[in-house]
Amino acid sequence: MSDASTALGVRLYPDLAEHDGLAAALTECADRHGLSIGRVTGPEAGPGRYAHAEIACERGVVRIRVAREARYFMVDISEGGRARAYGDACDLLPIAELAQAWCGGTELPELATRFSFLKCKKD
Repeated sequence: MSDASTALGVRLYPDLAEHDGLAAALTECADRHGLSIGRVTGPEAGPGRYAHAEIACERGVVRIRVAREARYFMVDISEGGRARAYGDACDLLPIAELAQAWCGGTELPELATRFSFLKCKKD
């Protein structure tokens, strides 16, 4: 069984398998759509590279994980070590757009309005 099959259980994420991981697939998606999301990191080997990625910027960290039972990407935004927002989307493009907006300085209330899947945590 391949690392992708082990990590994902089923073939819900052919784009991740094609690019050999979530970080690479997210980077390719951003590049294809002309988005600037900075460096996307994740495990470089093993099944984890298909399931986890993160984008760190001056404001904080955007973490992305994949679901196993259905195709969706879970995202959370942390600032100052505190979880500030969370949500999920079925495709990589809205995740890349969210990361670009967050790292570019867009505030959480505006992000939640623009990206209906995003929920802000109460302080």
